[in-house]
Amino acid sequence: MSSRYETFDRARLRIKPLAERVHDLDLRHWMRLDEEPPPWSHPQLRQVALRLRTARERGAARILMMGAHLLRAGVSRHLIDLLERGVLDHVAMNGAGLIHDYELARIGATTESVARYIRTGEFGLWRETGELNEWIREAAALACGLGEHCGRRLAESGFPYADLSLLAAAWRLGVPATVHVGIGYDILHEHPNCDGAALGAASYRDFLIFARSVERLEGGVLLSFGSAVMAPEVFLKALAMARNVAHQQGRAIQNFATAVFDIVPIRGDIRRELPKSDPGYYFRPHKTLLVRTVADGGESFYFCGEHRATLPALRRAVLELE
Repeated sequence: MSSRYETFDRARLRIKPLAERVHDLDLRHWMRLDEEPPPWSHPQLRQVALRLRTARERGAARILMMGAHLLRAGVSRHLIDLLERGVLDHVAMNGAGLIHDYELARIGATTESVARYIRTGEFGLWRETGELNEWIREAAALACGLGEHCGRRLAESGFPYADLSLLAAAWRLGVPATVHVGIGYDILHEHPNCDGAALGAASYRDFLIFARSVERLEGGVLLSFGSAVMAPEVFLKALAMARNVAHQQGRAIQNFATAVFDIVPIRGDIRRELPKSDPGYYFRPHKTLLVRTVADGGESFYFCGEHRATLPALRRAVLELE
């Protein structure tokens, strides 16, 4: 029995080339490793760096979960350097992160003005970016993870700026990079060649890859940069799965550290959940990552600041321990 409702006919869409798009960010925005970042410091940042070093020595997981704004902050080189040094051993991003990483690698620019292009119905409908839908089909057909396959394709693409691709670097280094999508969230889903079944299959495999990494989180560290929904929600489910199996095996996953980096001020004790009457209760990184998931023996940290300053500061704190 088929649906009784009409669907949007994507064949009517006009797709335009990226060359006709005005980009908000280009290569000049991406920081060099030796470039002085904006001033920012926090007395607890060294503790997170120490936790990362100890986790690496133990072979425990060092997971970075991120929203796309971290890439848009221009710190791709810093992220890649942390992968190359072995500081991080899993990267998880949302679907927008994949898109920005791809566009940056391909044309050395990314990000369009929503206010400008939504008025004309052009927002997101750019031909080259739609190639990712073909890569997603390939990933599903090969039973590969979404981040894994796109990382390989980016590494082998010959794109002029592929050295700035976080996914390509992860593939090159053998570090799992997972992409956690929500249907309808990303511009790829507007395109006529988007295959929802392939997208779901490839991203769900990434969720299972991520859950496997979470199984190694005892004694480890989970970092979250600028992800208000994806990171806390995906981590919550993966941790439940990992703990379910661990309990059956007589193990525990409770002694680990979480650190959230965001721009939302948190009032009071970050390790205490706010009442439901407080709007801050609904900021999921607080109650999920800083309170609930570490309540049985873990510890948590919160750092408020712009990613262009906080990520380089974390890298600097790590380097100072070497």
